[in-house]
Amino acid sequence: MNRTIFSGLCLAAVALMPFSLAFAEAQPAAKPEHGEYRDWRLLGVSLRHDKNSIRAIVGNHVAIAAARAGKVKPWPDGSIIAKIKWGERKHPNWEQATVPGEFTAAEAMVKDSKKYAETGGWGFGIWEGKTLKMLDQEKSAPCFACHMPMKDSDYVYTLPNLQ
Repeated sequence: MNRTIFSGLCLAAVALMPFSLAFAEAQPAAKPEHGEYRDWRLLGVSLRHDKNSIRAIVGNHVAIAAARAGKVKPWPDGSIIAKIKWGERKHPNWEQATVPGEFTAAEAMVKDSKKYAETGGWGFGIWEGKTLKMLDQEKSAPCFACHMPMKDSDYVYTLPNLQ
């Protein structure tokens, strides 16, 4: 009797093995350390005529919670704000409308007041595929210099407009 049960379990395990392998392969890859900006929520939009670009500003769950609570001066540690950029173009059937053209980049500001103390508590990075590559201090210097005029809003240009 025990031998029959054991044989049945072995047979079932062998029969189900292809399904378990397919399931293992179908599992999504682990999320990148800083998350995936494509899943984040909109904080605001900007149109930069000087750069011929349209930008969507999105935030991770920490940034969105802070924005909804009105607690963004300063933004809490753990906030990540991403700027997704496209070139601008005229809508082909509606000349008055400017719409996103070709995707150009996705950049980020990561709030960690201790780690990035020398740059106002913000680290700067750029996504390469699904990985956020943080810039070193030298490469972050121009980013921080550009954000200096916004010191009173914790170095963030586009304040959330969540309504």
